[in-house]
Amino acid sequence: MSTEHIRNFSIVAHIDHGKSTLADRFLGQSVTFDKRKAKDQMLDSMDIERERGITIKASAVTMEYHHEGKKYMLNLIDTPGHVDFTYEVSRAMAACEGALLLVDSTQGVEAQTVANAYLAINAGLEIIPVLNKIDLPASQPDVAAEEVEHILGIKKGECFKVSAKSGAGVNELLEAVITLLPPPPDRSDEPLSALIFDSIFDEYRGVICYVRVFSGKLKVGQKIRMMGVGRNHMITELGKFTPDMIKYNELGTGEVGYVIANIRRLADVMIGDTITDENHPCAEPLPGYEPPMQMVFSDFYPGNNTEYDKMRSAFDKLALNDSSFSFSPQNSPALGFGFRCGFLGLLHMEIIQERLERENNIEIIQTAPTVSYEVVLKNGEVKRIDSPSQLPDTSHIEELREPFVKLEIILPKDNIGGIMKLAEVRRCQLVKTDFISATRVLMEFKAPLAEIVYDFYDQLKGITSGYATMDYEFVDFEKSDLIKIDFLVNKIPVDALSLIIHRDNAENRGRRLLIKLRQAIPRHQFEIPLQVAVGGKVLARETIKAFRKDVTAKLYGGDVTRKMKLLKKQKEGKSRMKNIGRVTIPQEAFMSILDNSD
Repeated sequence: MSTEHIRNFSIVAHIDHGKSTLADRFLGQSVTFDKRKAKDQMLDSMDIERERGITIKASAVTMEYHHEGKKYMLNLIDTPGHVDFTYEVSRAMAACEGALLLVDSTQGVEAQTVANAYLAINAGLEIIPVLNKIDLPASQPDVAAEEVEHILGIKKGECFKVSAKSGAGVNELLEAVITLLPPPPDRSDEPLSALIFDSIFDEYRGVICYVRVFSGKLKVGQKIRMMGVGRNHMITELGKFTPDMIKYNELGTGEVGYVIANIRRLADVMIGDTITDENHPCAEPLPGYEPPMQMVFSDFYPGNNTEYDKMRSAFDKLALNDSSFSFSPQNSPALGFGFRCGFLGLLHMEIIQERLERENNIEIIQTAPTVSYEVVLKNGEVKRIDSPSQLPDTSHIEELREPFVKLEIILPKDNIGGIMKLAEVRRCQLVKTDFISATRVLMEFKAPLAEIVYDFYDQLKGITSGYATMDYEFVDFEKSDLIKIDFLVNKIPVDALSLIIHRDNAENRGRRLLIKLRQAIPRHQFEIPLQVAVGGKVLARETIKAFRKDVTAKLYGGDVTRKMKLLKKQKEGKSRMKNIGRVTIPQEAFMSILDNSD
């Protein structure tokens, strides 16, 4: 097909603004789509996506559409909306020429709308603004259009008004996709270059690569070379998603589809890599992607019925499908062998944990998530550490730096006071306030990531009755007055419970966390002391009392020394038990370390 009749575009929006519903509606207009297979959230293939009603993975679909007697190929890449999956969105945009910026007309512009709009602008995409949900009674399309103009500089008269649920305005929007978005440039005469923007692992067919062809052609039987990893393969199958996988003999310039080439080793595929012809390679690879910067780290250890090797192979498959997730082996005296994992945010971590347990049927113990820090040593060397246990001896440290982010919050103006109070407690500095409409405000803060990454979003929603939205992006590491606090259980330091914290909060927070630990760790047959220490100095102590049998119950009076003798005997037994006993620390104890709610 001529590139003139191809359009590659994605739908970007804040979470819950109706991307997946609009994608379903577009599919319904496609000539090739089998209407009998229609269901909600057609492009969300994972069970977790359907249950939570969110998109986690970007997914591609090819639609055939007839306009003015001509046949057009529309390649839609549906993207997630949550802040933790911004990397998925940026990858999808690299395969497109245009984007539909979707705004819920009942809620207006939200924090993630702004972030995704700038991602699209920076990627050089043509943007069509769309106001969705115009059929709802609470819809205010004119107010939403003014917000779009005020914040993003897109004229309000250019906005399309649609209802993805009822189908109103969808045909006009499809016409606009064809008339307003540019076709891919015709580079069919040049050597082959195709971008791998995603991949999945199939037990029977090996690695399936999702590709966008930028120049030349892909054909079945062709010998190809992965330029980044330097491996050669032969294509055994090509196809497109409609949304089922349909086989094709070739993919031309500007087209989107999948490639299967008997790739058995996960290490042979890298997201963002360029595929080229082995015999006639292109001069240089496509730009690919910036490597994602993981900001949240947590240790995963095998649970009761799980072997380390099974866990390792599950991690390999997940890392292939989600390149913003990374892992490395880790050893803990308390929990044995496991992995240190990096994530883009807490929802990302939660989804990975759920996918591990569901898709691979493994149990895991997870430690409290932490952010990464930079340590400047006395010799001038700068090290990045992902967990408190990696912190060098304080005598070698010149300064500690923590990650700061630009935090944008959109909220009702009545809640400004509550948010300012929350920001002050979490060490956030106000940068600017901007009224985007008569009732809503955009506030920008400079915030330490460690303070907002765990429960800040929940607190924010609580203060604003669910009306606020937030988005953050990493700025830089900056010097802070930080110290490491250790927790000793039964006089043994537990690495997985250690925290790096601001000096002003250390003692107060340490005491509060000890009380939470005491409640989270069950009683044993012996007494367990819990201590919190900074650099060897114990700040506070709590004690978990032992289970005790009443050994004096059978006595009925007489000299008190008879009781004392029996109690002394019991005490000796308890101390012997303590020497050989091990303290069981449940998962809740690791997570209670993070709870800032009080």
